[in-house]
This record gives sequence, C-alpha cells and structure tokens, in this order.
Amino acid sequence: MEMAVELRLKEVIKEKKIHQKDLANQIGVSKVTMSYWCSNQTMPSIETLGVIAKTLKVKIADLIIEN
Repeated sequence: MEMAVELRLKEVIKEKKIHQKDLANQIGVSKVTMSYWCSNQTMPSIETLGVIAKTLKVKIADLIIEN
C-alpha cells in the first residue's frame, strides 16, 4: 500500500506570517512554483523541502501530512 503525502506548506507559511512570494524569493524559486507547492499540485524535492524547513525554522516533518 502506497502512502499519500501532502504538504502543509500553505498552513506553515500562514503560521509564520510570511508571504508565499517572499519565501519563494528567499529560496530562489518562482512565485508560480511556490503556488503549485502550496496547492499540492506539485511536490518539491527532498533537498528543497530541507531548504524550506531551514528557512522557516521548522522540521521537514512539520511540512508534511501523511495520509
């Protein structure tokens, strides 16, 4: 059985009171890419998740919901 993984990036960004575009600029991706990640249309690589987590000062596990 395969586990589905979703990002809770949108919620974490909101909790941290940062704008998607500002986080996108900080980690060097486009606003469109960040929007896709926040709406769970695409997933960043594990390396990028690490960069996002470090930037937001959270654990990678805090960015993921396992279904």
